[in-house]
Amino acid sequence: MPIVSTDNEIGFIGLGVMGQPMALNMARAGTPLLVWNRSSMRSEPLRDAGARVAVSSGEVFAKTRIVILMLATEQAIDAVLARDTADFATCVTGHIIVHMGTTSAVYSHGLEADIRAAGGHYVEAPVSGSRKPAEAGQLVAMLAGETEAVEAVQPLLLPMCRDTVPCGAVPNALLMKLAVNIFLITMVTGLAESVHFAQRHGLDLARLTAVLDAGPMASDVSRIKAAKLVAGEFSVQAAITDVFKNNRLIADAARAAKVALPLLDICHALYGETEALGFGQSDMAAVIRAIEARTAMVRAI
Repeated sequence: MPIVSTDNEIGFIGLGVMGQPMALNMARAGTPLLVWNRSSMRSEPLRDAGARVAVSSGEVFAKTRIVILMLATEQAIDAVLARDTADFATCVTGHIIVHMGTTSAVYSHGLEADIRAAGGHYVEAPVSGSRKPAEAGQLVAMLAGETEAVEAVQPLLLPMCRDTVPCGAVPNALLMKLAVNIFLITMVTGLAESVHFAQRHGLDLARLTAVLDAGPMASDVSRIKAAKLVAGEFSVQAAITDVFKNNRLIADAARAAKVALPLLDICHALYGETEALGFGQSDMAAVIRAIEARTAMVRAI
């Protein structure tokens, strides 16, 4: 079966914190889009940008052949694809399904097998970056799947992504994303601990950020997160709950491969504690609240 053409309308399902700006960048670049989101209000900016809005996810599959999914959970993906029902084949046969969210590698590998068995094609395309890079079209996509399918999808991602990196067979793209997230999570957690240490020693935080920004460890992430930590402003770019989920996915993959992750184990506990403190929908920099809570416990002894 030939890979479908990219000349026609592209489907996009999932217009959340990441999905909406990603789809908007595609629409503004002139990509013909048919979009759907469970909460219809999230679709209106896409309509304003020239995309068509479907009345159901089923309409997206009926009218497009390449369908991008930017969904938060495995359960949401299964529901949209009507997996384990007779309608699953209707959704995927003759389609390229592009999974851009973050799920377990085991789940993705099984989904690919089911889609290919039903006569469809599957591409993993998770992205590195949070809301700000998504808005700026500066994400980095990791791609895995059949070569022809990946080559058909790769040009479509250019309005969303600064770079796209082929990673081989499924689930290598998701495993690569998890590897990248280890660095991100431990880096932001270390930055939060640094700011907390400086605060408790009465240091000038503006000077701390000046030193960090001038040094070899400076990055877009460090600058953005340091500003949030100093201001105590945690409007969401990557939510604590989502980071905690990603941390859990990494831990599961590590256990399955019998890989030690001592730094991530500490971060897993801290993000869980931050969520339990009520900061689940705050930015990941709010992990400093768990560190503060631990300091309070130490001082109470």
